[in-house]
Amino acid sequence: MPNKIAQQNHDEMFPNHVSTLKQTDPEFIDVFDNFAFDEVLQHSHLETKLRMKVTLASLIAMQCLNEYKAMVTAALNVGVTPVEIKEIVYQAVPYAGLGKVFDFLNGTNEVFKEKGIDLPLAPQSTTTPETRMDDGLTTVRRIVGSAVDDMLATAPDNQKHFATFLADNCFGDFYTRNGLDDATRELLTFSMLISMGGADPQVKGHIAANQNVGNDKQRLIDVITVLLPFIGYPRTLTAVSLVNEVMPEA
Repeated sequence: MPNKIAQQNHDEMFPNHVSTLKQTDPEFIDVFDNFAFDEVLQHSHLETKLRMKVTLASLIAMQCLNEYKAMVTAALNVGVTPVEIKEIVYQAVPYAGLGKVFDFLNGTNEVFKEKGIDLPLAPQSTTTPETRMDDGLTTVRRIVGSAVDDMLATAPDNQKHFATFLADNCFGDFYTRNGLDDATRELLTFSMLISMGGADPQVKGHIAANQNVGNDKQRLIDVITVLLPFIGYPRTLTAVSLVNEVMPEA
């Protein structure tokens, strides 16, 4: 049986839920629930809604569609708004790629329709085709610093378009949107990168970016902690090593 605290935390997200795994794999589900919904949470200070947001981002990056759809329901149950959930999905496109995100966009819409949430949601874009480049540069400078400017200045001519894309598309089209603030968007990006693996230089860059927008080292450790049950130990320990490399212990 899950312990009392694990059961309470699980019930907050999934009230009145009867798990099919409880019937078929009772020993496993007890171990997982006690770990993920009690022991792990004792070592993290993330509020429930933020925990759900980074979990959704992680599940998209790892292509866990069934678990993602279940967690969308849980996120709605604890007060994450439909706009915030859609922005998490959109935020995943420049990092995981549309090929991976497309099914999650459709999956989100399916859950929303089941819950009676009208679509499309209210627009959240703040840019136009004419302003996206300048607004993107302003945003990327605020969050990342001079990295894109340096690429634009030093990259070979046949590669400068990648810096332009970072400015007008990654930051101009997505980071400038309403619905999530800079600090949350950077935690989502960090969550996706450590979950998908194979992007250590980008992880290090976004550890520094998180620091720039006010997410301290403990905040990042808290995110890694709550994601551990979903991403496993190898990617968790890699993420911890990268955080320690960029933000050494005092």
